[in-house]
Amino acid sequence: MSEGSILRPYGDTTGDGMVQLSFTLPVAHSKVAEGAAAQLANKMGIDPALVVHAQPMGPGFTFFVVYGRVNHLVDLDKVEVVERDYPLLSPKEVNLAIRSGLRRRLVVVGGCIGTDAHTVGIDAILNIKGFAGEKGLEYYREIKVVNLGAQVSVPRLVERAREEKADAVLVSQVVTQRDAHVHNTQEMSAAFREAYPSDRRPLMVVGGPRFDETMASQLGVDRVFSRGTTPGEVASYLTHRLVESRRTA
Repeated sequence: MSEGSILRPYGDTTGDGMVQLSFTLPVAHSKVAEGAAAQLANKMGIDPALVVHAQPMGPGFTFFVVYGRVNHLVDLDKVEVVERDYPLLSPKEVNLAIRSGLRRRLVVVGGCIGTDAHTVGIDAILNIKGFAGEKGLEYYREIKVVNLGAQVSVPRLVERAREEKADAVLVSQVVTQRDAHVHNTQEMSAAFREAYPSDRRPLMVVGGPRFDETMASQLGVDRVFSRGTTPGEVASYLTHRLVESRRTA
């Protein structure tokens, strides 16, 4: 069902309100466990709730998939997102803008902070091999990339950013247990604000699959990129903030 900006979930037929939900409960697989999963789904507003899949996940844990109907509606006019407020540029346009605007290479320092050892995200943006058919920032001849890799301490990141005179710091966070990505990012932003005068601090950008793009102010960073972000989007954003905005100012 769709009435202007009001939407209802779609499952088997238009407007039926059917949704699918997956979760894990800390209980061994049994009929009682499946009943508990259905009960939880009911309390979440899914009624009727049908447990369509239940899989033991080791001693004392079971993974469930529940299918059922909800009566909730979505109002598109009340959805809050971060819209892209800058144009997407080609590598040639990025290089030209940096060369004419900065008259030097733009320096980017990146890595995974804390105990995070997952470099797939940061490598997808920084390494020349890139992501989704786009070359990474190393491909841009007017961008100097310093990739520190995994498990970088915040003091080391600040130190290296100062050594390289970084224009921007890019951090990827994949590990999210107990909101580690949030705490690590807030620690990083606090460290940079302590180490730099406000007018000389590098642009701080974070990304990862569990980040909400509306969290920038809460995290103390300039921009948050979520899943699916491409190197071209990041390069265009850096150019917009560090070159075009300064030139306009």
